[in-house]
Amino acid sequence: MSAERLSLLIIGGYGTFGGRLARLLGEEPRIRLLIGGRSLEKADDFVADLRSPKGSAGRLGSNDLGAWLQAVAFDRNGDLREQLTRLRPNLVVDASGPFQSFTGDAYRVVQACIDLGIDYVDLADSTGFVAGIGGLDAAAKAKGTFVLSGLSSLPALSFAVLQAMAPQFSRIESVAAGIAPSSHVKIGLNVVRAIASYAGKPVAVLREGQPAEGRGLIDQMRVTIAPPGVAPLASRTFLLVDAPDLALLPQHIAGLQSTFTGVGTEPQALQRLLSLAARLVKLRLLPSLKPFSRVLQAASHRLAFGAHRGGMFVRAGGLDRDGRRLTADWSLIAEGDDGPFIPVIAVEALVRRLLEGQRPQSGARPAAGELRLADFEAAFQRFSISSGIRLDYQEEVQPLYRRVLGDAWQKLPPALAAIHGGGTRLASGRARIERGGGLIARLIAGLIGFPAAGEDVPVAVRFVAEGDREIWTRSFGGKTFRSWQAADKGGDQPLLAEVFGPFRVLLALVPEGQKLRLTVRGWRFCGIPLPLFLAPDGDTYEEERDGRFHFHVEIGGRLTGLVVRYSGWLVVE
Repeated sequence: MSAERLSLLIIGGYGTFGGRLARLLGEEPRIRLLIGGRSLEKADDFVADLRSPKGSAGRLGSNDLGAWLQAVAFDRNGDLREQLTRLRPNLVVDASGPFQSFTGDAYRVVQACIDLGIDYVDLADSTGFVAGIGGLDAAAKAKGTFVLSGLSSLPALSFAVLQAMAPQFSRIESVAAGIAPSSHVKIGLNVVRAIASYAGKPVAVLREGQPAEGRGLIDQMRVTIAPPGVAPLASRTFLLVDAPDLALLPQHIAGLQSTFTGVGTEPQALQRLLSLAARLVKLRLLPSLKPFSRVLQAASHRLAFGAHRGGMFVRAGGLDRDGRRLTADWSLIAEGDDGPFIPVIAVEALVRRLLEGQRPQSGARPAAGELRLADFEAAFQRFSISSGIRLDYQEEVQPLYRRVLGDAWQKLPPALAAIHGGGTRLASGRARIERGGGLIARLIAGLIGFPAAGEDVPVAVRFVAEGDREIWTRSFGGKTFRSWQAADKGGDQPLLAEVFGPFRVLLALVPEGQKLRLTVRGWRFCGIPLPLFLAPDGDTYEEERDGRFHFHVEIGGRLTGLVVRYSGWLVVE
């Protein structure tokens, strides 16, 4: 490496992920950044855009970019030795792909880098490509170079998460991971082609400790991505995808029984159609979905509905150090356009390590376990990204809200923690009650038993823990109504479920300073899911004021208008 600058060549440097990596590293003055691709014109245009003023400093472009930038033509199918010798990079980052399509001499770029003593990393998401990189280990060690494949969300970030969770376990028996991209993110054609290549086709997984065949985009699991203390993503189905983790996990975790890696896209209706098309491939009514890649990409771009948020999860199950059954859930949510930066954060973290003199060991290997979760979390600080871990001990009885909130329980003010401390307890205080005047609102209020309107009404709430649920009996003056709450099971966990008669409402618990907000994320009537846009809503929260617990509950809806609003304070007796 030059005494002044690290020379870095990004193959596919103006593409979906290569371009984002260039934006992250463009402000680093210790780097000579070569933006490479088959089209020199596109590379030139990208560099010009990267250098142009964006109205603010930072990773999205400014006048103050410190890296030495150059657009270069690079053809991975051309004379690699001549091109690499002329460009003289210290490190090559392959961000092109799709790696699933590489046939024949799939590692020719890697081999050329090793022969010339150039370090190499890639963003490969192909199981075969990443798992097979170890075949070049001896050659890389002989040249004193490092080769890391799969330095992306899967497996680099997912394995960093597993390393952070591993000390909680004596044995890990199951691992599942998934990515939920925002529907507003424009998915690149290469990514669509990669997914389409294995749709409906066998994907190697573990079941009951034995190698088994899953089916790409057909096998599924339902998950709610919900970092502690953050409003969750909508619960969604994740479809099985062929990711390097599926091959690497059995090599790293002895006794592993089951594996799954998936993608959960929005809108879910489009994903269901994609899964149906994958079944046509399984039935051999279609040879492959790959010829439809452009159509699938166009559909995903046109149907960009819903919140502009994306996420990721990693879930491990097994036994803790005391032999208790334990499930550890790590979740991440990225707001707006920050999500697509996550796959390149691992490379950025590695480059910054190199700049500080921290060099990976020589040799060729998958990037699983190469970075720590702390490396990623430090990079997350530059983005609107929230992440965290929840631990669920099956045999351990914890207060309900502590189970649902996970690490975010520690953020609760003392008055709120006291109310939700578990066990049987009684709290009393005063309240103000308002009632809606509409016919439907009055019928619903009467069905559930909500109290009549009133000022300075005496209120008492009795909390009774019964198994894994809490029964809340509220008395407003002489009127009493009851509901029960529990941590929702299955794909909607870790949401709080509250049941009023035939209605089941799913709530996200989100701490905000001295407040705990309760946000509706779904609802059921007699077990039948109902549209979220018709769900009861309103400004509902708890907070600590002057050392006392205060509540504000508002229930209404598009069809009903206001049903009931009650606010006041309680003190635990």
